[in-house]
Amino acid sequence: MRWTEKYRPKDFKDIIGNGKQKKEVEAWVKNWKEGNPQQCLLLVGPAGTGKTTFAHVIAKEFSDSIELNASDKRSYDIIMNTVGESATTKSFFTTDNEHKLIILDEVDGIHGNDDRGGTRAIGKIIKESVHPIVMTANDFYSKRLTTIKTKCKVVKIGKIHTNSVNALLKRICFKEKIKADPQAIKELAKRSNGDMRSALNTLQVIADDSKKLTLDDLESVSQKDNTNNIFDSVRRVLKSKSIDKVKNSLRLDEDPTFVMEYIAENIPREYEKPEEIKKAYEMISQADLYFGRAQQSRNYTYWRYASEFMGVGVAISKDETYKKFTRLTGAMAFALMGRTRGKRDLRDRIALKMSEKLHMSNSVAISMFPYMEIMFENDDLAWDISNYLLLEDDEIKRFRKRKIPKSVVTRKEKEREEELAIERAKYKNSFNENIQTSPGTLAFDSNSNEELNESDEVINSSKSTKSSKPRKSEKEKINDKTSKDSEEEKQSKEESREEESREKSKEEKSKEEKSKEVKKDNAQKSLFNF
Repeated sequence: MRWTEKYRPKDFKDIIGNGKQKKEVEAWVKNWKEGNPQQCLLLVGPAGTGKTTFAHVIAKEFSDSIELNASDKRSYDIIMNTVGESATTKSFFTTDNEHKLIILDEVDGIHGNDDRGGTRAIGKIIKESVHPIVMTANDFYSKRLTTIKTKCKVVKIGKIHTNSVNALLKRICFKEKIKADPQAIKELAKRSNGDMRSALNTLQVIADDSKKLTLDDLESVSQKDNTNNIFDSVRRVLKSKSIDKVKNSLRLDEDPTFVMEYIAENIPREYEKPEEIKKAYEMISQADLYFGRAQQSRNYTYWRYASEFMGVGVAISKDETYKKFTRLTGAMAFALMGRTRGKRDLRDRIALKMSEKLHMSNSVAISMFPYMEIMFENDDLAWDISNYLLLEDDEIKRFRKRKIPKSVVTRKEKEREEELAIERAKYKNSFNENIQTSPGTLAFDSNSNEELNESDEVINSSKSTKSSKPRKSEKEKINDKTSKDSEEEKQSKEESREEESREKSKEEKSKEEKSKEVKKDNAQKSLFNF
């Protein structure tokens, strides 16, 4: 049997640490028992601090309990089928003051396809439930808890102090008859970093069989790898001057630039002397430079130097640590960016239209916005610019508070229509004057007015008197010219053929004469040989 289950507390008195939180939970249970319904209880804290133990102790105070663990599938349908109906109904055999407890473990771990819609189902159950609900979560700043935290009573469970862990380990060693070195127990409690479950599991692994615990045994066990919360890391940087503690606190599963913004936001809340604030922001500026170099060169080894500046550099900027409570806040830069996102989108849309029409960059277009505001004070000029850039109503409001008057809009639209009509007429006239037809057809030349007049007379005469023979038109003249050209081509072809035939006859005659001469020579040779 695992020692975490064997020595799990059975009552509130057995729970170690978190005394203030224990009283809040007891008061919550008491109100439910007295018939005063309370909000859902959300227990938030690191792993191994006793959240599930609190939930099981609370369950013993009620008549019945239903639990959904992190290992179970927690989709919308599963949660509503297993918990939804029981959360809104009561049994016939229970009184009004008897309730059943609903336990939902690690609600911040609901994600993926298997848990689709789980957060929505939990919100519906919290709203409709008539029974007490206890939920546990590890990360208070998880995005999945944003809609749940507002409907719950949040109790933050802190890490268990090293002395409390040490005392419990000594009692367990005595009960299990383990010969333990006090220094080894103290070192084990320190290594657990407030995680009671981790300390018990390590003790059982080492000493369950050998029944002894020494410092040499701890060397074979690695130290627990802890990742910090972003606010815990920022608090450690601002509150401590220990270089090792500050470096360990920056071991986060967060974007380092995001952590830098949180540190920069909270420096003036913690530091009081102007010189300390100046030194700290100089370190932040150096870290920002190295983050920029890493992004430009894609060489992320620069992050190492940036982390040193924003962590150790800021920590050693103060002369002494301040023993006061400081309420840390998130980075206002991200909140401002969220609030001004609509304005920035509007600015970028206008700059894009200006860059396309005026052939300039977006940055130059944005720099012209103050001059645009001056020009938009004139109604006519505002309409002309907005019509040219095709600006919408919300984009026009960026440069002037009031709308363009309707009288100005109607007048400018009429003027625009008249200008377009004049342009169309000019275009038609220029088109008719400069028409060019395909070869072999009638062509109009604007410079020869006589030919135009003749062509008009020919057309009119052809329409009026069909019986009379019309004049020869330009088309017929062109046809005559083409016919003459074709006859000349035919004659030239015939002449070339006759010349070719003559040359052939001459060649044949020359060949015959050569053959006769060859025959004579052969005859003479034969006579000579004879």
